[in-house]
Amino acid sequence: MSTATTDLLQDARIAVLGYGSQGRAHALNLHESGLDVVVGAREGGPSWKRAQEDGLKVATPADAVKDADLVAVLTPDMTQPKLYEEAIAPNIKPGAALLFAHGFNVHFGRIAPRDDIDVNLVAPKGPGALVRSEYQRGRGVPCLVAVAQDATGQAEAKARAYAAGIGGARAMLIQTDFKEETETDLFGEQAVLCGGASELVLKGFETLTEAGYQPEIAYYEVMHELKLIVDLFYEGGLAKMLQFVSETAQYGDYTRGPRIVDADTKARMKQVLTEIQDGTFAREWTAEYDAGLPNYKKFKQADLEHPIEKVGAQLRARMAWLHKDKQAAAAAGEPMKKAG
Repeated sequence: MSTATTDLLQDARIAVLGYGSQGRAHALNLHESGLDVVVGAREGGPSWKRAQEDGLKVATPADAVKDADLVAVLTPDMTQPKLYEEAIAPNIKPGAALLFAHGFNVHFGRIAPRDDIDVNLVAPKGPGALVRSEYQRGRGVPCLVAVAQDATGQAEAKARAYAAGIGGARAMLIQTDFKEETETDLFGEQAVLCGGASELVLKGFETLTEAGYQPEIAYYEVMHELKLIVDLFYEGGLAKMLQFVSETAQYGDYTRGPRIVDADTKARMKQVLTEIQDGTFAREWTAEYDAGLPNYKKFKQADLEHPIEKVGAQLRARMAWLHKDKQAAAAAGEPMKKAG
């Protein structure tokens, strides 16, 4: 456990810009750690109203920044450059700290902070809901900590104090830099966690249904049961997964897994990583966003219209544990009919 404390920020004002999943968790945790927090949000908007209902001070982003000693930027990546130019750069005072939860915009030069401010990063390794719930349990989620610019000589200390305020220091603080955090985060999302896992599931579903198996059974085998394996990974790594699956499953893992994800797959992963490292992905994503997201919308709609989503919605509707308030209705439902 880290020895970091919030002492350095006890007399500071912290502006949290954005009140989504991470923003709300950070703001509430900091507030309950005894720190002076103001939320920057669009006046009268949903985030403004929710922050007020949560008992926090709220101001427009520009007004929140003006008196802040630390400004935490927790809005979506693509909105941050405009936010910086319009609300932060003209208002942040010299010697203040500008803190991010993801290094994308600083690392790829989409935001060039003034040289009279600290620029640091605190990235919890978990979603906002977990950051909040662990804090409420007296625990915390491990955080990555980094410094891109140290104007005051206290940039890292400020980041560690902030991490303590959101509960991260109760667990673990891992020192990194903006480059490592940004590039590994993007790679994980693209090659394994989102892109890799979702494509593996879809191709498995298509393989089974095209071979004539029922889509309901295919769904259970390649998507639903994935949670069981991921939970074991999460709790105890490969060792726990191998402990709890059958010997038959283990042998299939050892002999067939490398035929699915092989050396060619790894080579393509390396190419994806290269495109992250050299800025190709950042330029492509920025251009896509600036063009109004035409390809993004097309890709997203294709996923939503995939047959696995139709059968999945039907099956999940019968999973009472996912809908506790509808448990009685689900229990009284008719048995699923065989497909076809």
